[in-house]
Amino acid sequence: MVKAYPEEFRRDVIAVARKGETSVRQVAKDFGVSESCLARWLRLADRDDGIGVAGAPSLNAATPRRRNVERSKQLTGAFRVDVAVVTS
Repeated sequence: MVKAYPEEFRRDVIAVARKGETSVRQVAKDFGVSESCLARWLRLADRDDGIGVAGAPSLNAATPRRRNVERSKQLTGAFRVDVAVVTS
C-alpha cells in the first residue's frame, strides 16, 4: 500500500534536496522515503514551479526505441570512413 506523506513534509524534503548539498539518495534515506519517490516529487515540483528549459523536450519525451535508433545513427555517422575505390 502506498504511504501518503503530508504536503508540508514533502515541501521540506524537496527543499533539502534542491539545496544540492547531499545526493538525492542520501536525502531520501535521511527522511525515510524511497529514492524513486523523492525523484518523482522533485519532477512534479519542477513541473509545478516551471523549472526547466521552455520548449525543450523532456528526457523521457522519446520512446526508448527511438532514442536507441537516434543514438545508433549518431554512432554510425561518427565512425564512418570514406573509402575511394580505384579501378583500372
